Amino acid sequence: MKKLSGKVAVITDSNSGITQAQAKELGIQVLPMPFMIGEETYFEDITLTQEEFYEKLEGGADMVTSQPSPESVLALWKETLKEYDEIVHIPMSSGLSGSCQSALMLAEDFDGKVQVVNNQRISVTQRQSVLDALMLVGRGMNAPEIKEFLEKDKFNSSIYIMLDTLYYLKKGGRITPAAAAIGTILRLKPVLQIQGERLDAFAKARTAGQGKSVMINAIRNDMENRFGGVSADNIWLEVAYTRDREAAEQFAQELQKEFPGFDMVINPLSLSVACHIGPGSLAVACCKKIR
Repeated sequence: MKKLSGKVAVITDSNSGITQAQAKELGIQVLPMPFMIGEETYFEDITLTQEEFYEKLEGGADMVTSQPSPESVLALWKETLKEYDEIVHIPMSSGLSGSCQSALMLAEDFDGKVQVVNNQRISVTQRQSVLDALMLVGRGMNAPEIKEFLEKDKFNSSIYIMLDTLYYLKKGGRITPAAAAIGTILRLKPVLQIQGERLDAFAKARTAGQGKSVMINAIRNDMENRFGGVSADNIWLEVAYTRDREAAEQFAQELQKEFPGFDMVINPLSLSVACHIGPGSLAVACCKKIR
């Protein structure tokens, strides 16, 4: 593990979308999220690739998302603390998984050496929190200071996700079969939002083009009214997707026209999210840049 400039290590989980290879480049650790598929347990980006996941998902396999075992979390922390004095641990949103609460409980036995950040982010916004944490480490902040900073900053992000199908929400019991049937007949493209810890319905679009317009207008409104203005100096812009990279790249081109000059990344949504919404989903997110 590459030593950072300082004594603070940064750890996250694979819901951030950061791969194991990218983690090595950044000098961080990424806990892989486990999946039960049939009778077997798989680990994201370790024993389960994005391609294999979607093959199994579209093949009708029963999938259950889980959280890292306490043993795996403790082992990683203890190994990391042999080389570092403190850890900033950034799990996925506490509103979407129990892994954050579990980590908070486990950290109680580490005398403050492990600071678990509960800043209610996931996917590309969680990834940005990791990058922000690394920046703050570089500025000389200690782990408690970084935790406090990131938790104060938690609502300075937004995600909107357009689904291609209601099938997986119905399968997971998140909407009723009747609602799914009506939505399918009407060929609706539901747009969901993640604000803080909640994943909620936001709008219903009749076409993909309309859905993208809804998301663009929503993210612009957030920039103007919540994040201090539509400015590349102020905002990180992110695109996320499930399986269809080409559609994500096309959407990114559309966003670039709407928000010229913005820094933009394109990343696949983590498999823990994809499991519930299925392939073909598109998302746009933004995070306020830290000062």
